[in-house]
Amino acid sequence: MQHRIHTVEDLRDWITPTADELQGIEATQDVFRWNITPYYARLMDPDDPECPVRRQVVPRASELAPDLVGVVDPLEEVAHSPVKNLIHNYRDRVAFCVTSECAIYCRYCLRKRMVGDADFMMRREEHQAAIDYIAAHSEIRDVLLTGGDPLTFNERHLEWLLSHLRAIDHVEVIRFGSRMPVKLPYRITDDLCAVLERYHPVWINTHFNHPKELTDDAAAAIDRLLRAGVPVGNQTVLLRGINDDAATLRALCEGLVRLRVRPYYLYQAQLIGGTAHFRTSIERGMALMEALQGTTTGFAIPTYVLDTPHGKVPLTRSYVQGRAGDHVIMTTPRGPRWAEPNPIPSGEHTAYALPVMDWPDGIDTIPTEAATFAA
Repeated sequence: MQHRIHTVEDLRDWITPTADELQGIEATQDVFRWNITPYYARLMDPDDPECPVRRQVVPRASELAPDLVGVVDPLEEVAHSPVKNLIHNYRDRVAFCVTSECAIYCRYCLRKRMVGDADFMMRREEHQAAIDYIAAHSEIRDVLLTGGDPLTFNERHLEWLLSHLRAIDHVEVIRFGSRMPVKLPYRITDDLCAVLERYHPVWINTHFNHPKELTDDAAAAIDRLLRAGVPVGNQTVLLRGINDDAATLRALCEGLVRLRVRPYYLYQAQLIGGTAHFRTSIERGMALMEALQGTTTGFAIPTYVLDTPHGKVPLTRSYVQGRAGDHVIMTTPRGPRWAEPNPIPSGEHTAYALPVMDWPDGIDTIPTEAATFAA
């Protein structure tokens, strides 16, 4: 963490930055920070700007291209936060954003509004206020510790959080959302695993996006977690030009299974300002799921989902109704219909086509207007 790369001078030790990358670094420095661990930098191709690892973490000028929206909170997490950084969107579950710090800053991050922002760091009394809320709501049985990355905390701080949560009778499961096995696997130490083992049941979902990330070091980190009794799942984000082809997704999912990691979700990339160059059409994602079906082990195939303010929607024919212009219309598990702004990117080709439909009445969506990330 102390040796993270966050200057152009340091970056030149690892790659030859292009004019596009240099412009992106300069233009976005006051909008969304960038940091890269030396471990993750080692995985980048020094000469190929289209390297699937490099593209995830090095800013590019395309982040400033016009987009449908500026930086937003597409899941309305703030509206579902009864106390600071605690998101109570599902009746029996909460997401507890215990920190805004990460080891690296993924350029497509769902929480660009808070990650790297000191205003979203939490003091001990703020952590306690969230714990008190959980204790006062007996319907909450599942607590997800996320952020930022909760494993940026040291063992002493993690032990404090876990012990206070485990003291609440109705909290059955504690989960971590962490990319540390991917971006800094050396953080998964024996000492950390010993802390986690004391507070079972503890689960971890991590975030591998490409087979290049499945290194021996990552495998060793996963093995330490499993030996401590911590089940590990994976949540991949579908990213254009990085993993949006069947061969890459299959290699990723089969590689995860070899490491004893369960491919859990494949997320449709969220409508975050400055990320249009990462987003695919939903049709492409559905076509990829069909291409995987029957070609590999069943439990190696994740569930393709879109997160919405009305909960996660499985992107299958059971929920997706059709396309109305630049929006995809779907039902949600909670009942309301949702229209996801999802223009088909220029040059994207897929054999899958959704039914064309008129805009229906009584539907919820995100207001959009042309904007730039900087705005």
